[in-house]
Amino acid sequence: MAESTEMDELLKAFKKFAVHGDTKATGKEMNGKNWAKLCKDCKVIDSKNVTGTDVDIVFTKVKAKTSRVITYEEFQKALEELAPKRFKNQSKEEALQSIYKLIEGKEPTNVGVTKVAKTGAVDRLTDTTKYTGSHKERFDDSGKGKGKGGREEIVEHTGYVGAYKNAGTYDEKTKDK
Repeated sequence: MAESTEMDELLKAFKKFAVHGDTKATGKEMNGKNWAKLCKDCKVIDSKNVTGTDVDIVFTKVKAKTSRVITYEEFQKALEELAPKRFKNQSKEEALQSIYKLIEGKEPTNVGVTKVAKTGAVDRLTDTTKYTGSHKERFDDSGKGKGKGGREEIVEHTGYVGAYKNAGTYDEKTKDK
């Protein structure tokens, strides 16, 4: 029972890393970039026994010749290759269990991802109330964009010049007289 839940956790981690950064990924195959990320994030790469180069070599070794991705079965073979190298003082089975424990339940981290900067300059540049000229016409009073109406000059066949403020008042003026 413990063996199957352990494999479930490993499969979940595999799927999470397989889809990381790829909107079209299904989670059934993992590319080399995500394999290297998994090894780095789960601390399989320790820079002494296992390096980034070792991880890339193992990936190339286990994948099919013409393929650019590995399946879950090939992923397990890759871990079997790396386990004795990462845990040199343990038996092959113990090393494999130790490497599984490193990976189980882990998710891709987003450390070092650029965050949106919201400084005074950005606020000033994106404040629609301060826009002038033709740019001012692209937003309504609340600051919401007008869409196509704000970008293109839409012709109104009313007989008035564009942006004439008293459009439609001619009939009212002639009635008064």
